[in-house]
Amino acid sequence: MNQIDPKLYGLTARTVLLKDDHDNFVLSIERKSRIIMKDAAVILEKADKIRKTVTGAIITLETTAPVCSKSTKFLSDNGIEIISKK
Repeated sequence: MNQIDPKLYGLTARTVLLKDDHDNFVLSIERKSRIIMKDAAVILEKADKIRKTVTGAIITLETTAPVCSKSTKFLSDNGIEIISKK
């Protein structure tokens, strides 16, 4: 996985975005505070921006933070896999 410029997909410069040779993207979030629904909505917006640019893109969230159960279900229902990185 290589880190790429998030501005290419209309995302803020602070977004950590990784991509492999295929259309697999990883949004990486490293923090200690829990990811709640408000954060999940922002993550979904970022995923939608990537999907508008690259059709058929696979989006994964990689995080060190705990994710609340509502957010896990919400992201899963919208096609975003969550990988816990500890």
